[in-house]
Amino acid sequence: MKTYKEVRRMDSIKQVGQYLIENSDSISLEMVNLSLEKLEIEIPEEIIQQSVKANAEFLVLLADSFKESNENAAEELIEWSKKYGEQQASMLSQLSALIKPYAENRLAFMKRITQISMDHKLTTEDVVAINNRVSYLMDVSMIETIFAYEAYRDGLMRERQKEINELSAPIVPIQKGIAVLPLIGVIDYPRVQHLLNNVLPGIPMVDTEHLIIDFSGILTIDAEVAQHIFTIHNVLELLGIHVLFTGIRPNLSMAVVQAGIDFTAFHTFGSVKQAIESLN
Repeated sequence: MKTYKEVRRMDSIKQVGQYLIENSDSISLEMVNLSLEKLEIEIPEEIIQQSVKANAEFLVLLADSFKESNENAAEELIEWSKKYGEQQASMLSQLSALIKPYAENRLAFMKRITQISMDHKLTTEDVVAINNRVSYLMDVSMIETIFAYEAYRDGLMRERQKEINELSAPIVPIQKGIAVLPLIGVIDYPRVQHLLNNVLPGIPMVDTEHLIIDFSGILTIDAEVAQHIFTIHNVLELLGIHVLFTGIRPNLSMAVVQAGIDFTAFHTFGSVKQAIESLN
């Protein structure tokens, strides 16, 4: 059975929590405006409104957590932080823009909530307990927000890389039965996999008898990837497509030699023009 002191203490903390819930919007707006006063750059209105909403939601979660353990409170906050991190990532271009104001915002939150606790006549012990909960949940929120931000950005980068791969390895029909596959940029393992899984299966559908793979736009390639590239040659030959290589520069030749590939079995030309002329 709880003592009178314990019941009174719980009631006082409950009153603080109820105050935070009822005034979450106004407190959040106050905190955001305080932060904006210290910034020297203009923040888009959309981000300001999102910050006000996010801070208000955090205050409600904080208030609800007063009757729970750190672990239980953190579980609810983690889901909220994931959503918030994705929203922040979609609006901010750099992670530093998310992290930089954290220290000052945290200090402002602590001061405001400490004042609210004192206004409600909480003991020093209760004020410290609430502040510890604020610190803990803000740290959890920041960690999970960063994780969510990075996951969102990584997914965005994968999508962009996929688009780059598709644009940098197009099949270009140039004459009846003849097409060119120009390779551009850096050829790495993911791009080789894109060629094998996405580009090669579509070549027979474009009625191609001869495919010219042009390396003149390649910036760099290593021996391992060179081996995969020439595996592509063998796959195409099995599909009944005659393969010609063009634009093979000295650095690529060295990678081919280091990979132990027998060059003499392939049809190579200095340019796409020369390869086309050999077919006519």
